[in-house]
Amino acid sequence: MDIETFLQIFPLKYVIIYLIAINVIGFFAMLIDKEKAKRGSWRIPEKTLFMFTFLGGGFGTIAGMYLFRHKTKKLRFTIGFPVILITEIALVIYWVTR
Repeated sequence: MDIETFLQIFPLKYVIIYLIAINVIGFFAMLIDKEKAKRGSWRIPEKTLFMFTFLGGGFGTIAGMYLFRHKTKKLRFTIGFPVILITEIALVIYWVTR
């Protein structure tokens, strides 16, 4: 699918709203999981946190990770989240410029 077709199906305004929403959700998921970790209660599964990142919420989950100092000692997160985000940015740049 080319960019013109994509933007006909999903107008830019809705893409931006989606990206803002998924980043806010990812940010608050990191906060909620941190608070639950402090209390020793049920936690958000790690694969769910990765899903938020993979679905476009990389900025939010990374910001939450460092702001709340949550999962920063886990290499899987400190490398995984940025790798997903950088890969997605590179793919979008490639897709838009080809």
